[in-house]
Amino acid sequence: MIDQEIAAAMDFPLTPLTPDRIGWRRANGRVVTDAELTRGGAVTFSEEDADGVPVLVLRPAHGSSSAPLLHIHGGGMVAGTRRSDLQALSEWVAELGVTLVSPEYRLAPEHPHPAPVEDCYRALTWMARNDFADPIVAGTSAGGGLAAAVTLMARDQGGPAIRGQLLMCPMLDDRCETPSSHQFLEGTTWVRTSNLTGWTALLGEARGGPDVSQYAAAARASSLEGLPPTYLDVGSVDVFRDEVVTCASRIWQAGGDAELHVWPGGCHGFDQIAPEASLSRRARATRLAWLRRTLHL
Repeated sequence: MIDQEIAAAMDFPLTPLTPDRIGWRRANGRVVTDAELTRGGAVTFSEEDADGVPVLVLRPAHGSSSAPLLHIHGGGMVAGTRRSDLQALSEWVAELGVTLVSPEYRLAPEHPHPAPVEDCYRALTWMARNDFADPIVAGTSAGGGLAAAVTLMARDQGGPAIRGQLLMCPMLDDRCETPSSHQFLEGTTWVRTSNLTGWTALLGEARGGPDVSQYAAAARASSLEGLPPTYLDVGSVDVFRDEVVTCASRIWQAGGDAELHVWPGGCHGFDQIAPEASLSRRARATRLAWLRRTLHL
């Protein structure tokens, strides 16, 4: 059951994402204003080019930056922009003094795998060459899946060092076989139909088959050894719930460091739907606490 405060804020159509609605989803995505990004003058921002990938860079307006952070936006692999999610995440810049880089990766189905993850990895390598070394890699939903994939690529390819990864309701498993992937068919923000649409846009006929790369769907990784400290969270009423829990368990089994939170009554994206709800405030505060510890602030 969805938390009552969250449910009360869901005053919009809960229409599943189907291939014919991808254009509508893109056209009707929330536009983050400059005022929201700057948080009353506490944050500045600039548009930059990361080796051909447009990026939005947010910096603290006062004082020097404490650490860099790469954040990858959500949107089911098919929607969203470098400004998506940032009305909330500029809080990290204001509160912690981090510099946050948000890439505009190419979207499926026009640009299937590996285009999205390659763009995000290109942003990471650009950061390493431009005084943004040793970042935390974070992402929301599809961006969480891409963040996990970027971290795997850096591990496997001897790429830039990553201090930690923060995965918020991440989209990890194209097979869509977990109990929670079958449990939520209607009445919430991201349901099984939407999930199948997003993964099929990214992978086409390969979705769910034997040959999907771990850099497309991080749940396919044969090993989760050697990863940086990882924070994962997800709502209990989220189609991604079980794959996120499995990911945390596999990190622990591999001897790694993972912090997992399953928020009771949280649907997909609950903290953006109702940012002032008690559950949303708790989730944001817990992420901030992990960031402080991981950044040694």
